[in-house]
Amino acid sequence: MTEQETNIITIDGKEYKTEDMNTEQKYSIVQIKHLQNKANSLRFELDQVLKAQNSFTNDLITSIQGEKDVEIKAS
Repeated sequence: MTEQETNIITIDGKEYKTEDMNTEQKYSIVQIKHLQNKANSLRFELDQVLKAQNSFTNDLITSIQGEKDVEIKAS
């Protein structure tokens, strides 16, 4: 489903005027738009979480490798 203009919704290549839709159909459109926005927001948050997770993982690896280097030199 895509929205080409404010009043036209395209579903499977066929255009529908929102003004001709019933209340339930219009409500479904509002829900779909909200869920699309929510999905985009969740993808954004997931990107942030994954980036932070990678950063902490890299910090841990660097820290452990640094300790190994110190242990080897001390031996």
